[in-house]
Amino acid sequence: MYNAADLKKGLKIQFDGEPYIIIDFQFSKPGKGQSLYRCKLKNMINDTIVDRTYRSGDTFEPANLEERKMQYLYNQEDEFFFMDLDNYEQSMLTGEQIGEAKNYLTDNREVNILFFGKRPIGITLPNFVDMTVTRADPWVKGDSATGDSKPVTVETGYSLRVPPFIEEGTKITIDTRTGQYVSRVKE
Repeated sequence: MYNAADLKKGLKIQFDGEPYIIIDFQFSKPGKGQSLYRCKLKNMINDTIVDRTYRSGDTFEPANLEERKMQYLYNQEDEFFFMDLDNYEQSMLTGEQIGEAKNYLTDNREVNILFFGKRPIGITLPNFVDMTVTRADPWVKGDSATGDSKPVTVETGYSLRVPPFIEEGTKITIDTRTGQYVSRVKE
């Protein structure tokens, strides 16, 4: 159990039977009475945000969250399927739960899936992924209106800007947090 003094930004608690993460936190001590803890809580399942104020004696239950290493298998329309590497069970996440991560999901990629109880609620990608460029227009010297970079498309259909020496078939490393090119993969 957590008490109000344990509250901080990023803490995951269970509130009304659902997992919440604290996204903003303010502490205030009025002249008289108990300390106040003002929190902005984000529901980890449906992304709703609620404001709550707690007093110093309040207690909270930690969210029953578990992260499992899983392998991406395939997607069917807006449903993405993953397999647990330990027991081979399959789980499904919706496109809404996946979000921008779908730009980096290739067959058999290992990711971490966040579970609340037995229900998958989110995905965590590795910080850097290697992907193959499937479309790269040739760069013409003098094309400097956009700086020294050109647009390319990788195997998932995601487009980004890279240095002019990157060609079709080249493997590149992408930072999944920013979506930007990091380096060319040395083979």
